[in-house]
Amino acid sequence: MGHLILHNATLIDGTGADPRPGTAVEVKDGRIVDVGAAAKTSARGDAKVIDLEGCFLLPGFTDAHVHLALTEANGAPTQPWAEWAARVTSFLGQALDQGFTTVRDAGALDPAWARVVEKGIVRGPRLLPGGAFISQTGGHGDWRASYQQADPVQPIPGLFAGYVLADGADNVRRAVREELRRGATQIKVMASGGVASPTDPIDATQFTLDELRAAVDEATTRGTYVLAHAYHPKSIAQCLEAGVRSVEHGNLLDEETAAMMAKAGAFLVPTLITYDVLAEGGAGLGFSSYQLQKLNQVWKAGEEAVRIAKAAGVRIGSGSDLLGPAMALKARELVIKARILSPMEAIVSATKTNAELFGMADQIGTVEEGKLADLTIFDRDPLADPETLADAARVRLVVKSGEVVVVG
Repeated sequence: MGHLILHNATLIDGTGADPRPGTAVEVKDGRIVDVGAAAKTSARGDAKVIDLEGCFLLPGFTDAHVHLALTEANGAPTQPWAEWAARVTSFLGQALDQGFTTVRDAGALDPAWARVVEKGIVRGPRLLPGGAFISQTGGHGDWRASYQQADPVQPIPGLFAGYVLADGADNVRRAVREELRRGATQIKVMASGGVASPTDPIDATQFTLDELRAAVDEATTRGTYVLAHAYHPKSIAQCLEAGVRSVEHGNLLDEETAAMMAKAGAFLVPTLITYDVLAEGGAGLGFSSYQLQKLNQVWKAGEEAVRIAKAAGVRIGSGSDLLGPAMALKARELVIKARILSPMEAIVSATKTNAELFGMADQIGTVEEGKLADLTIFDRDPLADPETLADAARVRLVVKSGEVVVVG
């Protein structure tokens, strides 16, 4: 649709401002051209008018931490590659149906997928690809078991990026340059231990300061940034010193380090839903007792980390970090955040704040004139009932770049 008027909805514009009932949003050539009172709006020229009385119009949701390439619940793909590609395609479409119009892949998906989506060959949200995630040997991104020498999963150029092991600043620099060459829009590094990795403790500090600085310097040279998997204060502090923009997870954050984050202007991207999912089914997914022990170290701490970050004035974004079929639950991240923060703050985290993190605040994240028409419309008030945010059956419409892509 080249010209569209979304008429008579209650607007929740993503800025944190109070809802505005009786609002009309006019869209032309993919952008929002007018936001005003529905009573003053009538059909204009060739505009298609959609009556949204009783509905709630929000910016399109964004997810700052997805792993579309990890199509199985316990991580690395093992199915035939044709089936794997079909699953990736399915997960992309599913995200759009949930109201997500932009997602940032946090590692393992080849950037070619972003071009496939952009061309309309595959249906899905706008995709910001990270390419291969970069890990030190034995770090969170090293998928080898202790008895393995060879990498268990090899990348497939143009399809599956996997991970890169890099030790020393020069090797990290080279790895970053290679991922940027392949089309990554940001760089993901593993800066601490993790739950799913087979050999590293959760409190391991990974990469040296020089290695992290090399990654940040190269990303900055190309006008982009580094996001870092990091759980504990020592690792987070080192990332901040290196100039990392986005701290992923951060479950063990303390007050002192949160103050450092706020001063540096860094973002925290919590991924609370993934720990709930793993806690419910980790043993059944084949997780070892060691991995489950690490999960218990960080699971409930994540909610307190969000409270600490808010109190310190840290900018809090929104991610999910779900694998395989659990990706269907990504919007539950907003329901959890609504309990810890507020429903409005949860919405802002997944719209305005994420857009600022992506460097796309002039394009997406709020419903304002001149921005891309990325919109999600619910038939129930998500502020009164935050469960609405995770109920795809309540999605009435999704608009991406001015085109209606979901009709509920």
